Amino acid sequence: MSPVSNRIEERFRRLREERRKGLVVYIGAGDPDLEATRRLTLALDRAGVDVVELGVPFSDPLADGIVNQLAAQRGLASGTTPPKVLATVAAIRRESEVPVVLYIYFNLLHRVGLANFIRDAAAAGVDGLLVLDLPPEEADEYEGLMRDAGMCPIWLVAPTTPEARVERIARRAKGFIYYVSREGVTGMQASVSTTIADMTARIRRHSDLPIAVGFGISNPEQAREVARHAEAIVVGSAIVHRVATHGQDPAMPDQVGAFAAELARAVAEVSA
Repeated sequence: MSPVSNRIEERFRRLREERRKGLVVYIGAGDPDLEATRRLTLALDRAGVDVVELGVPFSDPLADGIVNQLAAQRGLASGTTPPKVLATVAAIRRESEVPVVLYIYFNLLHRVGLANFIRDAAAAGVDGLLVLDLPPEEADEYEGLMRDAGMCPIWLVAPTTPEARVERIARRAKGFIYYVSREGVTGMQASVSTTIADMTARIRRHSDLPIAVGFGISNPEQAREVARHAEAIVVGSAIVHRVATHGQDPAMPDQVGAFAAELARAVAEVSA
């Protein structure tokens, strides 16, 4: 029997009660190695991050820009595999209850076996999956397995998503809806998208789930601006870039955690 709610749902419930906005941070699992991933996740938790997305490295990450592509390459080079990522999540769970989402491509689930992977991910302490290349129209089996495991299937909405599809995604999502605020791939940007206010309003016509906005948020000023229109923001490439810069330094988790704390403070300035 699946639990009534999981860590993602509980975190957003608490944020809503406290009238606070959330911070979701993406890192590449295994970059530069899985012990660094464990230590960095704990540092992000201490810094005030509300949800950690772990990118499971894949050889053909089509949704990712160069910063996250290189992180995936470093993860593969360090010997990171899906089972090792789950073992790392289990190790994180011995010290932290921070919600964890795996950012993953469907081929990796298919190779292990969909039911096996979802079962093992839930047992390790994963709270949700964001499967980049699985269309919701083809996800009935996946969603049933996720529901039984008590995990949240996180779905993406883009600026080009038609209204009917926004409605379909909104009906199927759990935890939060991830609004990809730019067309194309992940990456740092000099300015935030101008579509955010309109698109978050469109999504809210179909769902009362929290909306997390990502793709291109690179600094505290942008984080503060985007947080005015959403329940949470997602920062990936700006974090991954700092991991790449400081990855071989034993102090890397604290250095990256300090930047995440700046983002958390910026988001905290925007009341819900």
